[in-house]
Amino acid sequence: MLRRQDPLASPEPLIRRVYSYAAYRLGDGPDAEDATSETLERALRYRSSYDADAGTPQAWILGIARRIVGEHEARGRVPSDVLDDETAEATPGDDPSDRALDRFALRDALQLLSQDERDLFALRYGADLTAREIARVLGSRTNTVEVALHRAHARLRDLLDTGRAESRPAQTLVSAPATRRGDDPATA
Repeated sequence: MLRRQDPLASPEPLIRRVYSYAAYRLGDGPDAEDATSETLERALRYRSSYDADAGTPQAWILGIARRIVGEHEARGRVPSDVLDDETAEATPGDDPSDRALDRFALRDALQLLSQDERDLFALRYGADLTAREIARVLGSRTNTVEVALHRAHARLRDLLDTGRAESRPAQTLVSAPATRRGDDPATA
Protein backbone atom coordinates (compact mmCIF):
# COMPACT_ATOMS: atom_id res chain seq x y z
CA MET A 1 0.00 0.00 0.00
CA LEU A 2 1.33 3.43 -0.97
CA ARG A 3 1.86 5.45 2.19
CA ARG A 4 1.38 9.16 1.53
CA GLN A 5 3.85 11.57 3.00
CA ASP A 6 5.25 14.78 1.56
CA PRO A 7 8.90 13.98 0.71
CA LEU A 8 9.59 17.69 0.31
CA ALA A 9 8.22 18.73 3.71
CA SER A 10 11.74 19.73 4.77
CA PRO A 11 13.46 20.66 1.49
CA GLU A 12 16.57 22.55 2.66
CA PRO A 13 18.71 19.56 3.70
CA LEU A 14 17.58 17.66 0.60
CA ILE A 15 18.55 20.53 -1.67
CA ARG A 16 22.00 20.73 -0.06
CA ARG A 17 22.53 16.97 -0.53
CA VAL A 18 21.38 17.09 -4.15
CA TYR A 19 23.63 20.05 -4.93
CA SER A 20 26.62 18.44 -3.19
CA TYR A 21 26.09 15.24 -5.13
CA ALA A 22 25.69 17.08 -8.44
CA ALA A 23 28.72 19.28 -7.77
CA TYR A 24 30.84 16.23 -7.01
CA ARG A 25 29.82 14.63 -10.31
CA LEU A 26 29.54 17.68 -12.59
CA GLY A 27 31.73 20.29 -10.96
CA ASP A 28 30.76 23.18 -8.72
CA GLY A 29 28.83 25.84 -10.59
CA PRO A 30 26.18 26.22 -13.27
CA ASP A 31 25.96 22.55 -14.28
CA ALA A 32 25.42 21.43 -10.68
CA GLU A 33 22.90 24.23 -10.17
CA ASP A 34 21.03 23.19 -13.32
CA ALA A 35 20.99 19.54 -12.24
CA THR A 36 19.75 20.54 -8.78
CA SER A 37 16.98 22.68 -10.25
CA GLU A 38 15.93 19.93 -12.65
CA THR A 39 15.92 17.42 -9.80
CA LEU A 40 13.68 19.64 -7.66
CA GLU A 41 11.40 20.35 -10.59
CA ARG A 42 10.99 16.63 -11.26
CA ALA A 43 10.54 15.91 -7.54
CA LEU A 44 7.78 18.51 -7.33
CA ARG A 45 6.10 17.12 -10.44
CA TYR A 46 6.18 13.52 -9.16
CA ARG A 47 5.94 14.03 -5.40
CA SER A 48 2.58 12.23 -5.31
CA SER A 49 4.36 9.05 -6.46
CA TYR A 50 6.64 9.02 -3.40
CA ASP A 51 6.22 5.86 -1.32
CA ALA A 52 7.54 6.18 2.24
CA ASP A 53 7.54 2.38 2.55
CA ALA A 54 10.03 2.17 -0.32
CA GLY A 55 12.61 4.54 1.18
CA THR A 56 13.43 7.88 2.73
CA PRO A 57 12.85 11.23 1.04
CA GLN A 58 16.64 11.56 0.79
CA ALA A 59 16.96 8.25 -1.07
CA TRP A 60 14.04 9.15 -3.33
CA ILE A 61 15.36 12.58 -4.34
CA LEU A 62 18.95 11.36 -4.76
CA GLY A 63 17.62 8.65 -7.05
CA ILE A 64 16.08 11.41 -9.17
CA ALA A 65 19.36 13.38 -8.99
CA ARG A 66 21.33 10.34 -10.20
CA ARG A 67 19.15 10.13 -13.30
CA ILE A 68 19.42 13.88 -13.97
CA VAL A 69 23.21 13.87 -13.56
CA GLY A 70 23.40 10.84 -15.86
CA GLU A 71 21.41 12.78 -18.46
CA HIS A 72 23.83 15.73 -18.13
CA GLU A 73 26.81 13.42 -18.55
CA ALA A 74 25.21 11.75 -21.57
CA ARG A 75 24.81 15.17 -23.18
CA GLY A 76 28.50 15.82 -22.56
CA ARG A 77 27.93 18.62 -20.09
CA VAL A 78 30.67 17.54 -17.69
CA PRO A 79 33.54 20.00 -17.20
CA SER A 80 37.08 18.72 -17.65
CA ASP A 81 38.12 19.81 -14.17
CA VAL A 82 35.61 18.61 -11.60
CA LEU A 83 37.97 19.29 -8.71
CA ASP A 84 38.08 22.95 -7.82
CA ASP A 85 40.99 24.82 -6.20
CA GLU A 86 38.75 25.68 -3.28
CA THR A 87 38.14 22.00 -2.49
CA ALA A 88 41.78 21.52 -1.57
CA GLU A 89 42.68 22.83 1.84
CA ALA A 90 46.18 24.13 2.31
CA THR A 91 48.23 22.70 5.10
CA PRO A 92 51.45 24.23 6.42
CA GLY A 93 54.43 23.23 4.34
CA ASP A 94 52.35 22.20 1.32
CA ASP A 95 53.58 23.35 -2.04
CA PRO A 96 50.65 24.70 -4.08
CA SER A 97 52.07 23.17 -7.25
CA ASP A 98 52.17 19.73 -5.57
CA ARG A 99 48.54 20.13 -4.47
CA ALA A 100 47.56 21.10 -8.01
CA LEU A 101 49.37 18.06 -9.43
CA ASP A 102 47.65 15.85 -6.85
CA ARG A 103 44.24 17.25 -7.84
CA PHE A 104 44.94 16.63 -11.52
CA ALA A 105 46.11 13.10 -10.78
CA LEU A 106 42.99 12.45 -8.70
CA ARG A 107 40.73 13.87 -11.41
CA ASP A 108 42.40 11.71 -14.05
CA ALA A 109 42.21 8.60 -11.87
CA LEU A 110 38.53 9.21 -11.09
CA GLN A 111 37.81 9.40 -14.81
CA LEU A 112 39.33 5.93 -15.25
CA LEU A 113 36.89 4.44 -12.75
CA SER A 114 33.64 2.91 -13.93
CA GLN A 115 30.46 4.98 -13.91
CA ASP A 116 29.21 2.96 -10.92
CA GLU A 117 32.43 3.56 -8.97
CA ARG A 118 32.30 7.31 -9.64
CA ASP A 119 28.66 7.33 -8.58
CA LEU A 120 29.55 5.55 -5.32
CA PHE A 121 32.20 8.18 -4.57
CA ALA A 122 29.78 10.99 -5.40
CA LEU A 123 27.16 9.55 -3.07
CA ARG A 124 29.70 8.90 -0.32
CA TYR A 125 31.78 12.07 -0.49
CA GLY A 126 29.64 14.47 -2.53
CA ALA A 127 26.31 13.81 -0.83
CA ASP A 128 28.06 12.69 2.38
CA LEU A 129 25.97 9.54 2.75
CA THR A 130 26.78 6.49 4.84
CA ALA A 131 26.92 3.04 3.27
CA ARG A 132 23.47 2.31 4.70
CA GLU A 133 22.05 5.49 3.14
CA ILE A 134 23.73 4.71 -0.19
CA ALA A 135 22.19 1.24 -0.09
CA ARG A 136 18.75 2.84 0.28
CA VAL A 137 19.40 5.14 -2.69
CA LEU A 138 20.63 2.27 -4.85
CA GLY A 139 18.09 -0.26 -3.62
CA SER A 140 20.92 -2.51 -2.53
CA ARG A 141 22.22 -4.13 0.64
CA THR A 142 24.53 -2.22 2.97
CA ASN A 143 27.17 -4.95 2.84
CA THR A 144 27.15 -4.85 -0.96
CA VAL A 145 27.74 -1.10 -0.90
CA GLU A 146 30.54 -1.41 1.68
CA VAL A 147 32.32 -4.03 -0.44
CA ALA A 148 31.86 -1.96 -3.60
CA LEU A 149 33.25 1.14 -1.86
CA HIS A 150 36.21 -0.84 -0.54
CA ARG A 151 36.97 -2.16 -4.03
CA ALA A 152 36.53 1.29 -5.60
CA HIS A 153 38.96 2.78 -3.05
CA ALA A 154 41.48 0.03 -3.79
CA ARG A 155 41.15 0.59 -7.53
CA LEU A 156 41.54 4.35 -7.10
CA ARG A 157 44.65 3.83 -4.94
CA ASP A 158 46.11 1.53 -7.59
CA LEU A 159 45.41 4.06 -10.33
CA LEU A 160 46.97 6.85 -8.29
CA ASP A 161 50.03 4.73 -7.46
CA THR A 162 50.43 3.76 -11.12
CA GLY A 163 50.06 7.38 -12.17
CA ARG A 164 52.70 8.47 -9.67
CA ALA A 165 55.10 5.80 -10.88
CA GLU A 166 54.60 6.84 -14.50
CA SER A 167 55.14 10.51 -13.70
CA ARG A 168 58.41 9.97 -11.79
CA PRO A 169 61.72 10.32 -13.61
CA ALA A 170 63.21 6.97 -14.64
CA GLN A 171 66.11 7.14 -12.16
CA THR A 172 63.78 7.27 -9.17
CA LEU A 173 62.07 4.04 -10.23
CA VAL A 174 65.32 2.14 -9.62
CA SER A 175 65.80 1.39 -5.96
CA ALA A 176 68.58 3.34 -4.36
CA PRO A 177 71.33 1.50 -2.51
CA ALA A 178 70.67 1.05 1.16
CA THR A 179 72.29 3.67 3.36
CA ARG A 180 73.08 3.66 7.02
CA ARG A 181 71.07 5.91 9.25
CA GLY A 182 72.51 9.40 9.17
CA ASP A 183 74.25 8.94 5.81
CA ASP A 184 73.54 11.61 3.25
CA PRO A 185 72.15 9.85 0.18
CA ALA A 186 73.67 12.54 -2.04
CA THR A 187 77.19 11.57 -0.94
CA ALA A 188 76.67 7.81 -0.65
